[in-house]
Amino acid sequence: MMKRNTVILSLLTLSLCGCGAAYADALPQEQAASGVISVYLDGKLLHTEVPPLNEGGTVLVPMRGLFEAQGASLGWNNTDKTVTVTKEDTTLTYQMGAPAADLNGQSIDVAVPGQLTGGSAMIPLRFVSEALGNTVEWVPSTQSVEITSAVIYETSILRGVTLRSQPDAESKPVTADLLSAGTKVHVVSVADALWLKVKTEDNQTGYISAKPKFTDYTSASLADKQAKALIAYGKTFYGTPYEFGASPDQTGTFDCSSFVKRVFGDILSIELPRVSYDQAKEGKEVGLDELLPGDLLFFSARGLDIGHVAIYAGNNQLLHTYSAKLGVHMEAFDGQWKDRFVTARRIL
Repeated sequence: MMKRNTVILSLLTLSLCGCGAAYADALPQEQAASGVISVYLDGKLLHTEVPPLNEGGTVLVPMRGLFEAQGASLGWNNTDKTVTVTKEDTTLTYQMGAPAADLNGQSIDVAVPGQLTGGSAMIPLRFVSEALGNTVEWVPSTQSVEITSAVIYETSILRGVTLRSQPDAESKPVTADLLSAGTKVHVVSVADALWLKVKTEDNQTGYISAKPKFTDYTSASLADKQAKALIAYGKTFYGTPYEFGASPDQTGTFDCSSFVKRVFGDILSIELPRVSYDQAKEGKEVGLDELLPGDLLFFSARGLDIGHVAIYAGNNQLLHTYSAKLGVHMEAFDGQWKDRFVTARRIL
């Protein structure tokens, strides 16, 4: 929802050079001063490569760090001089000089048309800030710009997890204490299959494990990345011999369910039951027309209603094992497999 602010700031500068982008805030002449101007995002001083400048009543500050800190990404098309700002389900597209911008398919008037000046693209800050749900204020007494992002702490921590400075288990913790169960965080972005960039309610930003046992966060993006990680790991066992009743405590041999259990456990710490019949009770049921990579497909086998399990790898392919000759392998989901199919379950 667009917020109507009595904000005096108005222009944003994007650097077209490789060094990054910047925004400019137009201030009344009586407030424009030559002193140092500070920019705060959610109460924290924004450190930039280039110090903020006040040129004729306009404050120029680097923008890339500001918007990346809020989880937004920026794109520039030099051919048609168009800038695109994307954050979660919000996409703002604006062509320099146009009287209106596109916000999620809707035309929004721009009070001050953007323009190219000295190699920089100038677009309205207030408009962009409101499109991202922010509040922006100029504080004359401190010569500072204060930006408050609209943050919803929607994700719950399920068990204690470390907030780290980088998406790496060996990186330095941001805080000495674990984020305890019940703590609320905001997911800024999905770093990869195993890490979420988050912001805490006390304005700490860092990375936590994306494994399902640590948070209740779900998204299509995360599920896709985790499915790809599962399948890539499963493929590392290509050719591993099949052994019915193989122990799940080793990787020298597999049967169908020990293979699936091992892959999900090693990559995402998801502890599935040992046998396919019980695995078929996990997650939620999905139809064949809804299949996504990472889903589990169950089949009748050995006179049992459910006696075989495979991982759906996308493109109508199954990743599984059942044959002493083939071991772990990939094959098409057709023929006998379509005839023996019983159900599909989504774990991610």
